[in-house]
Amino acid sequence: MSKAPTRLGVGFIGSGFNTRFHIQGWTGVRDGDVRGVWSPNAKNAASAAKLARDLNVGNAKAYKSITEMVADPDIHAIWLCGPNQARIDNVEEICDAVMRGKGELRGIACEKPLARGVAEAKQVLKLVTKAGIPHGYLENQLFSPGVTRGRDLIWARGAKTTGRPYLARAAEEHSGPHNAWFWQGEKQGGGVLSDMMCHSIEVVRFLLTEPGAERSTLRPVSIDGRIASLKWTRPKYAKQLKDRYGKEVDYTKRPSEDFASVTVKYETPEGLTVMGEATTSWSYVGPGLRLSGELLGPEYSMNWNSLNSELSCFFSREVQGKAGEDLVEKQNAEIGLMPVVPDEAATYGYVAEDRHFVNAFLGREKPLLTMQDGLEVMQILMAAYMSAEQGKTLAFPPRGLEGFLPAVARGKWVP
Repeated sequence: MSKAPTRLGVGFIGSGFNTRFHIQGWTGVRDGDVRGVWSPNAKNAASAAKLARDLNVGNAKAYKSITEMVADPDIHAIWLCGPNQARIDNVEEICDAVMRGKGELRGIACEKPLARGVAEAKQVLKLVTKAGIPHGYLENQLFSPGVTRGRDLIWARGAKTTGRPYLARAAEEHSGPHNAWFWQGEKQGGGVLSDMMCHSIEVVRFLLTEPGAERSTLRPVSIDGRIASLKWTRPKYAKQLKDRYGKEVDYTKRPSEDFASVTVKYETPEGLTVMGEATTSWSYVGPGLRLSGELLGPEYSMNWNSLNSELSCFFSREVQGKAGEDLVEKQNAEIGLMPVVPDEAATYGYVAEDRHFVNAFLGREKPLLTMQDGLEVMQILMAAYMSAEQGKTLAFPPRGLEGFLPAVARGKWVP
């Protein structure tokens, strides 16, 4: 590999909601520039590139193909933020371009989830490893200031003097995704468990793992998963989805779960039992997106909630305006007393995450998360689906995990 650049030029695959959060957060990143965007939607790619230029985070341009972007010597790393159903095709094109000598990459960072099942996740990891590309796994909530600062304090003060924590809880809840493909189990790979539980499971693992230790030191012993459709299969709301997204999103015929909860029993290196509880929902109607969690131990606890913001605004019923998301992600109201998250990209962890992976791919620090972590999370998610379908707690890892696809992803789930 050629000499490391002093600044990392980054190209994005995908031009939607997630990519734009990264670009907004890039204002807090040093030694890296957003240099390019590729999307199958050329108009959206151009718009995302313009956003980067407008925010002065890089002289970004839209590319006609992934191969063209990889081949550009100004692109040193790829942030893979496209939809789940395109993951394998995107990774194959990246790796093919590198292996044919079209370009050279110092890293590829893949958004969660890594894939749509264990077999796909292993395929992604195998492709990237064979191409010799350093890799990272983008899980923004691990970089959220509340999570990282709280974890540091708990382990440095509480765990050091009275023993390690024994229970971690994490939840992500909102009223539903932005785009049609998220709602389609056969495209996305499932419902809310596939979409968002990857966040909560990894936050739980992160909190329960001693700082400086590998996540593998926390061994999953058993898993109990539950899924349900609480809101979006009700006739009124199923009709709303169909009216909004068309006949391809028909929850009277092909529903996905809008609620999931998972309990994982872990064993520590000392032989202790610790527990992780994770909850996700597309059926939560509050001010907007709510990220929350707890970490508890023998003589201490911590909790955080993204809606417990430093800022709130009140608007009377006389205030009329367009619906939007200018107060908080997945905003549900424009009047009343509303929490405001002043800097969502920082609060949700995108700023610190992108800063970390820029430094990692410049060779300055070890990646906190790699695609191996993404694979391990996927194994837990699929085991949770298996548990939910069988209606019982399963020893981990259960048999048949690699070839398993949930009924939701096969269009066969009946709530």
